[in-house]
Amino acid sequence: MILLLGGTRETALFADSLAAAGYRVLVSTATDISLDIGIHPGIQRRAGSLDEEGLRGIVKSRGIRAIVDATHPYAVQVREMARKIAHEMNILYLTYIRPSAIPAGEDIFYAPNHEEAARVACSFGRPILLTTGSKNLGPYVGQSKNAGLKLIVRVLPARESMEACRWAGIPEGFIVAGRGPFSVEDNRAVIKKFNIGVLVTKDSGIAGGLPDKIEAARLENCRVVVVQRPVQKWSGAFENFADLLEEVRARVSPDTPFPLSGEP
Repeated sequence: MILLLGGTRETALFADSLAAAGYRVLVSTATDISLDIGIHPGIQRRAGSLDEEGLRGIVKSRGIRAIVDATHPYAVQVREMARKIAHEMNILYLTYIRPSAIPAGEDIFYAPNHEEAARVACSFGRPILLTTGSKNLGPYVGQSKNAGLKLIVRVLPARESMEACRWAGIPEGFIVAGRGPFSVEDNRAVIKKFNIGVLVTKDSGIAGGLPDKIEAARLENCRVVVVQRPVQKWSGAFENFADLLEEVRARVSPDTPFPLSGEP
């Protein structure tokens, strides 16, 4: 069985591709938010955050022979943990990294971390739209409050995300809940509604809707601040899933036959 650490929009494609190649696939996501994982009988899903003990337990109990990591490019801690456990348990670890998708020549401001991104965003003195998720709200909430600026946060419509916003003290009316990627017009609508002057984003690639965010900001004369990707130099890292799949097929024999029910 292959353990596919997912949650991004490519997850269904990856799961289907692995199952079609003859592998049983367990898709693991950090939340139970609705996610299309395909309909192949060889695909199962589990949800919930994993620590090292939990990941070891899954590898042992499910007979995992390889971990394919398709988590978000910024999920550094998850990737490090999965890589460590795979090495420790002597199984294959491969990771997919979304290619960067920042258009060349754009007037974009870059920041190495969220603290600096919050400082840069607040320096323009305009309302801010934060689209980096719910895990690093602190710097933006603190600095926007000190600067007297409106902060709008767009997050997943998941319980964990909404609770994080409430804990951070973000008013309900300043929370936009939705699952992306969002079109140019979707982004423009939010920018117009709140008179946004600065959009903060991660380099989430084409699949994450980054080009549409940047185009919407350009059309609305809105500044863009990009939190740069963490530096990651993994062996077994791929920007093309077809190449990753070929590596799996070369190093792990398929699972046969598939179970007839949801039984692992």
